[in-house]
Amino acid sequence: MEGTIVEALPNAMFRVQLDNGFKVLAHVSGKMRKNFIRLVPGDRVVVELTVYDLTRGRIVYRKKIDAKGEEEILDDEE
Repeated sequence: MEGTIVEALPNAMFRVQLDNGFKVLAHVSGKMRKNFIRLVPGDRVVVELTVYDLTRGRIVYRKKIDAKGEEEILDDEE
Protein backbone atom coordinates (compact mmCIF):
# COMPACT_ATOMS: atom_id res chain seq x y z
CA MET A 1 0.00 0.00 0.00
CA GLU A 2 1.17 3.53 -0.68
CA GLY A 3 0.94 6.51 1.59
CA THR A 4 2.51 9.71 2.88
CA ILE A 5 4.52 10.12 6.07
CA VAL A 6 2.61 12.43 8.41
CA GLU A 7 4.72 12.33 11.57
CA ALA A 8 8.16 11.08 12.63
CA LEU A 9 8.19 9.27 15.98
CA PRO A 10 11.06 7.95 18.16
CA ASN A 11 12.86 4.68 17.37
CA ALA A 12 12.49 4.85 13.57
CA MET A 13 8.70 4.78 13.76
CA PHE A 14 6.43 6.87 11.55
CA ARG A 15 2.73 7.68 11.32
CA VAL A 16 1.69 7.12 7.68
CA GLN A 17 -1.53 8.31 6.00
CA LEU A 18 -2.45 5.65 3.43
CA ASP A 19 -4.05 6.52 0.11
CA ASN A 20 -7.29 4.87 1.27
CA GLY A 21 -7.53 7.32 4.21
CA PHE A 22 -6.36 5.09 7.07
CA LYS A 23 -3.46 6.05 9.34
CA VAL A 24 -0.99 3.35 10.37
CA LEU A 25 2.06 3.15 12.61
CA ALA A 26 5.02 1.91 10.56
CA HIS A 27 8.68 1.14 11.20
CA VAL A 28 11.59 1.28 8.76
CA SER A 29 12.64 -2.01 7.14
CA GLY A 30 16.10 -3.42 7.83
CA LYS A 31 17.38 -2.86 4.28
CA MET A 32 16.39 0.81 4.41
CA ARG A 33 18.12 1.18 7.78
CA LYS A 34 21.23 -0.62 6.51
CA ASN A 35 21.48 1.67 3.46
CA PHE A 36 20.83 4.86 5.49
CA ILE A 37 17.64 5.82 3.61
CA ARG A 38 16.38 8.94 5.38
CA LEU A 39 12.65 9.56 5.72
CA VAL A 40 10.98 12.87 6.54
CA PRO A 41 7.33 13.91 6.85
CA GLY A 42 5.86 14.45 3.39
CA ASP A 43 7.75 11.56 1.74
CA ARG A 44 5.71 9.11 -0.34
CA VAL A 45 6.36 5.53 0.79
CA VAL A 46 5.29 1.94 0.17
CA VAL A 47 4.09 0.16 3.32
CA GLU A 48 3.61 -3.57 3.94
CA LEU A 49 0.79 -4.21 6.42
CA THR A 50 0.67 -7.17 8.76
CA VAL A 51 -2.38 -9.40 8.50
CA TYR A 52 -2.56 -9.65 12.30
CA ASP A 53 -2.89 -5.91 13.01
CA LEU A 54 -3.93 -3.61 10.16
CA THR A 55 -2.86 -0.52 12.12
CA ARG A 56 0.85 -1.47 11.99
CA GLY A 57 3.23 -1.95 9.10
CA ARG A 58 6.73 -1.79 7.63
CA ILE A 59 8.05 0.92 5.29
CA VAL A 60 9.85 -0.91 2.48
CA TYR A 61 10.36 1.79 -0.17
CA ARG A 62 10.59 5.58 -0.46
CA LYS A 63 9.17 6.92 -3.73
CA LYS A 64 11.53 9.03 -5.80
CA ILE A 65 10.39 12.54 -6.73
CA ASP A 66 11.71 14.10 -9.96
CA ALA A 67 12.63 17.77 -10.45
CA LYS A 68 9.03 18.67 -11.41
CA GLY A 69 7.72 17.33 -8.11
CA GLU A 70 6.13 14.26 -9.72
CA GLU A 71 6.65 10.65 -8.69
CA GLU A 72 8.85 8.57 -10.94
CA ILE A 73 7.10 5.47 -12.27
CA LEU A 74 9.11 2.32 -11.57
CA ASP A 75 8.43 -1.17 -12.92
CA ASP A 76 8.07 -4.02 -10.41
CA GLU A 77 9.89 -6.36 -12.80
CA GLU A 78 13.37 -5.17 -11.75
